[in-house]
Amino acid sequence: MEQRIGSSSQPLKAEPVKGAGFDPAFIPGLTSPAPGRTEDDGPEKEPEVAEAEEADEPGEAEDAAPEQEETPETSPSEPEEADVDGPVFEASDRRARMVADHRGVRLSLDDQECEFRWDEIGAVETETARFGKRYTVTVHTPDRRWYPIEIEAPARSRFTEWDEQLDAVLDAYFEEDAE
Repeated sequence: MEQRIGSSSQPLKAEPVKGAGFDPAFIPGLTSPAPGRTEDDGPEKEPEVAEAEEADEPGEAEDAAPEQEETPETSPSEPEEADVDGPVFEASDRRARMVADHRGVRLSLDDQECEFRWDEIGAVETETARFGKRYTVTVHTPDRRWYPIEIEAPARSRFTEWDEQLDAVLDAYFEEDAE
């Protein structure tokens, strides 16, 4: 009896084979197969990226510059930060950040961000860990969704300070919109 070392399968033919096993983007009946590309074509780009690169041509950049100078930095419907005198709550650590002010509540964790206007908020709940220094703020929306964020405080004594600041912001802005 003869024993072979290695695979007993035969190599595939050099013919192009279509299907999901060879092209993950291939869905029969819904999309056409990916077009044949050569090394000279370069990498494929998303349509938005290709359009942005085309807009960066020197002739168009000169035309776009005067338009940008004429537009104001802030929209007229939003008041500037300096115009609004009211309480502001801000807490952050190395990863998470929360800001509550006249515009609403903004949460961010690493590179993810979400913003809630005061009319989108059903309730704001705070919770402190029994042990440790984690301060949890949960924003509840009227459609029964909730968005928690945990912020690590420098010391447990900051919990009462943060609670007082957040209560002042909620009293100033949240109660006005609820009436």
